[in-house]
Amino acid sequence: MAAAASVPFQALAARTAAAEPVKLEFDAGYGPLHPAKDQATGLELLHLPRGFEYISYGWTNDLMDDGVRTPGSHDGMAAFRYGDRLHLVRNHERGAGPAFAAPAYNPEAGGGTTTLVFDPDAGQWLESYGSLGGTMRNCAGGPTPWNTWLTCEETFSTTAGKRHGYIFEVASRGKGNPEPYKAMGRFNHEAIAIDPATGYVYETEDRGDASLYRFVPAVPGDLSKGGRLEALRIGSTTYDTRLDGEKAYGSVSWVPVDDVDPAADTVRLQAQAGGAAVFSRLEGAWYGNDRIYVITTDGGPARQGQVFELDPATDEFRVLFASPGAEVLNAPDNMCVSPRGGLVLCEDGSGTEYVHGLTTDGEIFRFATNTVDLRGGTAGKNVPAADHRGSEWAGSVFEPKNGNWLFVNIQTPGITFAITGPWTQGAL
Repeated sequence: MAAAASVPFQALAARTAAAEPVKLEFDAGYGPLHPAKDQATGLELLHLPRGFEYISYGWTNDLMDDGVRTPGSHDGMAAFRYGDRLHLVRNHERGAGPAFAAPAYNPEAGGGTTTLVFDPDAGQWLESYGSLGGTMRNCAGGPTPWNTWLTCEETFSTTAGKRHGYIFEVASRGKGNPEPYKAMGRFNHEAIAIDPATGYVYETEDRGDASLYRFVPAVPGDLSKGGRLEALRIGSTTYDTRLDGEKAYGSVSWVPVDDVDPAADTVRLQAQAGGAAVFSRLEGAWYGNDRIYVITTDGGPARQGQVFELDPATDEFRVLFASPGAEVLNAPDNMCVSPRGGLVLCEDGSGTEYVHGLTTDGEIFRFATNTVDLRGGTAGKNVPAADHRGSEWAGSVFEPKNGNWLFVNIQTPGITFAITGPWTQGAL
């Protein structure tokens, strides 16, 4: 069983640290990228392979169905299918308030989540509403096997007397719970991924000397009951992964974190005092192919990002891919795993921003380009008429039933896209 589960990345894992990664400007089955018009506005906002099309929705300042203007700084997302409806829960990485939605954890905090409803069969956006308010810098998060969204605060601030730096849970239909899960740790959270076999929650931390955490719930499927926070250890002493290229570490272990809700930002320091490994700015995380994947945005020999793979059944851990330079992959951030097993990587780098695919053979290729330049007009949208081509991609996620729609955000000016096309022609 374990051997069969490792098949998706056998070729990639077999490469040595000295091997040159396979870089394709485009292709992996899809071919070159071309300008494509948005079906909602008529603007050419993206470059995609031929045969792919998209429709935008939920721009910053668009009026939602609850009468509230769509908040900006679109970030992580997850998708949940209910019959002929798809519900997307979307993060907004905003700082100080006021809160834009109820329920609100802190009325003076401006982050949170909105929920969007889409008809995947008709290809139509249907509605949107605020689902959680009063949080701060909701960067990424992750879906749960019980169809909720865990939204993560990437901050360690105290605002209006309220501590931040927590994880909150949001129903995929309806509203979120404004009470933080303090047992999951207070630190600069980025993303989570859950192993459905155990209910363990793997948590990333966006710090230059980050740790990678695992939350073992007291009651799997009910995070409100608390649990145990641990950090990943490689070998017997604190190991620094920050400059590592492709390599296998063998089986890792986990060290306990005692003070999970500290007044000072010390969770990672506690972990590393116990031998936990050090990572460079952990970002996206996702469960797929029976594996947990996590990303660093500036780790690796070129400081342009790493993709790690953990087998949660055996605790085998490795660097699957390390970018050799910005021309190949420039600062990956959010990610997801496609229904066909390939990885989708969202760039948050400098210059032109791409969505990349990483194939099971270790090929990395460009799938989409951000070409959002609104200096010639905004099609009636209430956003800055500026050049946004350098804005980061975020929130990539596939429709979970058929995998025929990819949803993704561009953070500024704040747009959500639904992309569809001949997925089976290629690796995603």
